[in-house]
Amino acid sequence: MKALFISAVFAFVAAVSGVAVAAEMGSDPVIGTWKLNAAKSTFTSGPALKSQTRTYSQSGQRISLVMKSMSADGKEATSRTSYQLDGKDYPVMGNPDFDSLSAEQVDANTAEFKLKKGGKTVGTTSRTVSKDGKTLTSKMQLTMVNGEKADNVLVFDKQ
Repeated sequence: MKALFISAVFAFVAAVSGVAVAAEMGSDPVIGTWKLNAAKSTFTSGPALKSQTRTYSQSGQRISLVMKSMSADGKEATSRTSYQLDGKDYPVMGNPDFDSLSAEQVDANTAEFKLKKGGKTVGTTSRTVSKDGKTLTSKMQLTMVNGEKADNVLVFDKQ
């Protein structure tokens, strides 16, 4: 009986370890399409967004992001990037305020980014997916090209 119990404990530990390894190697919980919930977002400074849709996809360790935004005055913009969570710089296209970013994983649901213009850090942002996978929260502090500072919390709903 004791041997059976010990075998069961080892089997459980092995199964849990396997799940942890599989989760680590699996896709990032941010993968998918997210729409801005403007009512839950706060724009304490900088221009407010009327809408934004973020589409994240993953191939191996590389995450690609396409952001389609509309400002409060109705101007549309699309930016694109493809990065890894390895702390190295990756180019960003379509954003006048920064032209590259570097990213690092904080925990299973959170990543932090440095936003750069001409190699100089001009801001930071983080993204956290809720434990239930339904909400994405992005906190950003940025000095824009025009010198204006943005300090915003954007909340997105999974589509």
